Amino acid sequence: MNWKPTEILSSEHRVIEQVLDCLERMADDCRRHGVLDAQAARDAIKFFRDFADRCHHGKEETHLFPALEARGFSRDEGPTGVMLREHDQGRACVRGMDEAIDAAAAGDAAAQRRFVEHATHYIDLLREHIQKEDHCLFAMANQVFSDDDQRDLLGAFQRVEAEEMGAGTHEKLLALADALAEKFGVSRKAAAAGRPHACGHHG
Repeated sequence: MNWKPTEILSSEHRVIEQVLDCLERMADDCRRHGVLDAQAARDAIKFFRDFADRCHHGKEETHLFPALEARGFSRDEGPTGVMLREHDQGRACVRGMDEAIDAAAAGDAAAQRRFVEHATHYIDLLREHIQKEDHCLFAMANQVFSDDDQRDLLGAFQRVEAEEMGAGTHEKLLALADALAEKFGVSRKAAAAGRPHACGHHG
């Protein structure tokens, strides 16, 4: 097995961080200059909903977290419960941003403030969330998972991308992340070259 499932998730974190950096630039432009690029904001929302939530969080919520709980982690008192609550908080932020885009782009100052508020909360939330997973949760997962567990999870991640997301969707979302990075002058994360994602392994 070339990659651990947690390495796939960590590589996806780098791409999510890249688009968070783009969102930060959008929020800064909105706050300082009263300008919001509606299309770029919608592209970022699409990325966060389809890649960060549906694909990435989908792998965690449907496969990784239940596997951890099967190995003795408590959802009520353990880290998976915390991660799930933070996923829900992130969805609320994305909804808030999405609802404010049209009015904010048209120059409505109150809508611009709402967009910036939701964007700032989302950026802070996800950056901290990613740190918790990369440095704590994933290390714990690799300690408790057997080789068979790792193989089963890798296969499940492949199915998420190939069947639930649809062939080619993952690559289109990665291209969207890179287009946003180019537009906002954000450096692409190291994972952009040869990143280990599950869709690279199915035939």
